[in-house]
Amino acid sequence: MRLLFGPATFAAMALGLLIYSGLAHVDASALVLAGAALVLVIVRGGWTFHENLRLLDEVRCEAVTDALTGLGNRRALVLDLDTAVAAASHAHPVTLAMFDLNGFKSYNDRFGHMAGDVMLAHLGRNLADAVAFRGTAYRLGGDEFCVLAEADSRQAKPMIAAATAALASSGDGFKVSAAVGAVAVPHEATTATVALRVADDRMYEEKGGSRVASARQQAQDVLVTVLREREPDLHDHSAEVARLAVATGRRMKLEGEALDVLMRAAELHDVGKTAVPDDILGKPGPLTEQELAFIRRHTIIGERILAAAPALGPVAELVRASHERWDGHGYPDGLAGEAIPLGARIISVCDAFHAMISERPYAAARPPAQALAELRGSAGSHFDPAVVDAFIAAWSDEDPHAAPEPATIAAARVR
Repeated sequence: MRLLFGPATFAAMALGLLIYSGLAHVDASALVLAGAALVLVIVRGGWTFHENLRLLDEVRCEAVTDALTGLGNRRALVLDLDTAVAAASHAHPVTLAMFDLNGFKSYNDRFGHMAGDVMLAHLGRNLADAVAFRGTAYRLGGDEFCVLAEADSRQAKPMIAAATAALASSGDGFKVSAAVGAVAVPHEATTATVALRVADDRMYEEKGGSRVASARQQAQDVLVTVLREREPDLHDHSAEVARLAVATGRRMKLEGEALDVLMRAAELHDVGKTAVPDDILGKPGPLTEQELAFIRRHTIIGERILAAAPALGPVAELVRASHERWDGHGYPDGLAGEAIPLGARIISVCDAFHAMISERPYAAARPPAQALAELRGSAGSHFDPAVVDAFIAAWSDEDPHAAPEPATIAAARVR
């Protein structure tokens, strides 16, 4: 309407001038015919403009719609995902799930492409109905589908299960199912590009492909080797922290991909220290403010190193947050409470415990019971209390006599 306003205004002015001048100098019938012709031109122009707008709307709709299933296409997903990532927060997360059909190629080869198209349209309608309550379905092309849900990974599980079931079909001589890969935003990915890559990697990993696992493991092996060559003691510390983190993660009901990412992040949480000079890492006395500032950049450096390997993207996020504190006084971002990723909270506890029971240049090793008391005394300030409880329970499985006494905990709180 804004585009039509200018031409319509000038046309009305022209009509007014015609009528005004014609009343004195033009025959009435000629004036009526001229005025009618101008009105018809204006009406026709408005109708043409309306039709152009309708056609433009249709083109825009077709540009973001899959013609076969009626679902949003890849362009629609990218647009919606960009918007969702920009608006997502830890209080309002979203989950992206990607699906790839198993057995569809065999179905297509056996029954023909026309039957294959009918099958895809049928599965697309089923998927849209299955996620209509809290999600949006898309067809990315071929036999790949996607769902974007306004829910965190735990809340999205029932919907992902329903979507997986909706993309399954079987009959005489055929069986179609779906492999799925999901990613939580912003917990596991903070950009649309990373979210799509992680979801796609996990989908192919479930499908049985080895390319993602291989790429991830190769990148991990290279970095672990660098860490071992650069600082053997640091490598040994990281390996033990990884073992403790996995035990604690299992206590907190982590499994599958989340547990794998936790293990890798724990093993590589100190990789950024490869950029810290030896005289700072091994300094026996207190560090200066400048040296402390150097040390505190190691999590950012570690994130940059890991983010260079796309398969380690989720690991990089945990490494960056591994020195945040529950009370918000950590670094580098000053995150607090549950805004800190759970994996990073677990690594923080395991890292502190193993450091306390190990010989360090600036402190002697402490007995495990005393170290556990220190953790308990710092629960609620430095550490997540729930993670401390899970860690102590996991450690007690290894050493039933290591649980801290109440008096030791009280002393730790006083210190």
